[in-house]
Amino acid sequence: QVQLVESGGGLVQTGGSLRLSCVVSGRTFSAYGMGWFRQAPGKEREFVASISWSSSSTAYANSVKGRFTISRDNAKNTVYLQMNSLKPEDTAVYYCGSARERDADYAPRGMGSYDSWGRGTQVTVSS
Repeated sequence: QVQLVESGGGLVQTGGSLRLSCVVSGRTFSAYGMGWFRQAPGKEREFVASISWSSSSTAYANSVKGRFTISRDNAKNTVYLQMNSLKPEDTAVYYCGSARERDADYAPRGMGSYDSWGRGTQVTVSS
């Protein structure tokens, strides 16, 4: 059974930084792409960033490009999201996902490309 556990969320002021982590168990972490998504109150879940299993490919939503950085440590079964220059509109529950397709070395953007999700971590950016 695949398990994903996010951590690192919290309350931060505008312009501040946070680093989210997601630890994966129950599958060969290094064989799967990983992604971060977020969901604000009253809105649909949206893509934030993704990374291929080898870290050779990354993808970002336009709204976070240049401010957020996704990375992974395959030895620790962990994917990270470094968030800098945070804005109130970044306020959301952030979810990590593990891609559906094994050994596919690309960074998937669509929710349908993921088959396992964590429970999320709340990020709140105050103005």
